[in-house]
Amino acid sequence: MFSQLGLSSTACASLERLGYTTPTPIQTEAIPHVLSGVDLLARAHTGTGKTAAFGLPIIERLAAARGASLKPRALVLVPTRELAVQVHQALSAYGAPARLRVAAIFGGVGMGPQLQALRRGTDIVVATPGRLIDHLQRRTIDLSSVEVLTLDEADRMLDMGFLPALRRIVPALPSARQTLLFSATLSEEVMRLAAQFTRDAVRVDVCGEQVVATQVTHQVHHVAVDRKREALAHILTQEGTAQALVFCKTKRGANRVGEDLGGSGISAGVIHGNKSQNARNRVLDDFKRGHVRVLVATDIAARGLDIARLPLVVNFDLPLVADDYVHRVGRTGRAGHPGRAVSLVSGAETQLLHAIQRLVVAPLERVGAPAGLTTGAGQRFAPSRDPHPRARHNARRRMPRAPRPLGATGRSSRG
Repeated sequence: MFSQLGLSSTACASLERLGYTTPTPIQTEAIPHVLSGVDLLARAHTGTGKTAAFGLPIIERLAAARGASLKPRALVLVPTRELAVQVHQALSAYGAPARLRVAAIFGGVGMGPQLQALRRGTDIVVATPGRLIDHLQRRTIDLSSVEVLTLDEADRMLDMGFLPALRRIVPALPSARQTLLFSATLSEEVMRLAAQFTRDAVRVDVCGEQVVATQVTHQVHHVAVDRKREALAHILTQEGTAQALVFCKTKRGANRVGEDLGGSGISAGVIHGNKSQNARNRVLDDFKRGHVRVLVATDIAARGLDIARLPLVVNFDLPLVADDYVHRVGRTGRAGHPGRAVSLVSGAETQLLHAIQRLVVAPLERVGAPAGLTTGAGQRFAPSRDPHPRARHNARRRMPRAPRPLGATGRSSRG
């Protein structure tokens, strides 16, 4: 019960009205630590309630010490606009009974509504780094009263794409603050970087050896690179899947796949960093409402996209970084529901697949491709015999990592 974690009766009653009665493992472990005020590093599978794990106790603390200040008292940093919208919606719902004000600050949209929200006063700001820096430079936001800093998807926030921005933001915060880091993956490298922003942080890990939820199954089709689109159409049309999320490594590739699916009679929407925020919102809304059967996306949708009971994720291209596979397939199998992850693997991607297998541990099952589509290469990729965390870390270090300077990940790095 949530009441046993230290939350007030008012908060528990609000959660019950929202349909939440039993805390998830990450909520059970993290909420008492957040309420106590200590710094925290938390790892949990995607779709297991991480937003509530930090949001509920933050709201509890802010509601108990309400002041007259218009300045934000909590800051949540996220890597993508879509995640900013989702976290803002969740925290607004959690904080409504306490009448806490939550503002969302992200790029791709006009500054006007954000400026108005900041002038009216806000208790919690959910922001992407790029747009937050814009506000800091314009002096339209004052972070001097922030008591709690949360990095959601902390591994992404601490990689080379966002680290320079983070180092510009943190000096604007009080040094005497609580810092919370939440993610589905926390490598040793990320842990070392986290030490620069935390003090004697408590570590909570409810994943165990499995970095992906156990209700997700993993399948691999070995397919020639020039037959992938044909294989994808076969999977989507022959297996009766209601909806699917398809990941491509490039914006141009996502556009091409979306066009091909449309030409095959499969309704598809496309999102990536070159799409306007309004266009991205429309496509996501159509997908969530079931008006579009397939959503084709770059890794902009790998984090934070919450779609109830999404049955299938397809990796049209394997990610270059093994950790990104975890976040991609985390869009399915959420909240305890079963999910399936299918990867279309060409011969050139075999080494990437091996690195993913060493990280995931769970077996990646080789499934026979449709006649004429297989490369004839590959075998069933059994789990690594040495699932020791350092072995998985070394595997990640051997992965070819594309350089991610500030601003090089599309518009998402600018918020």
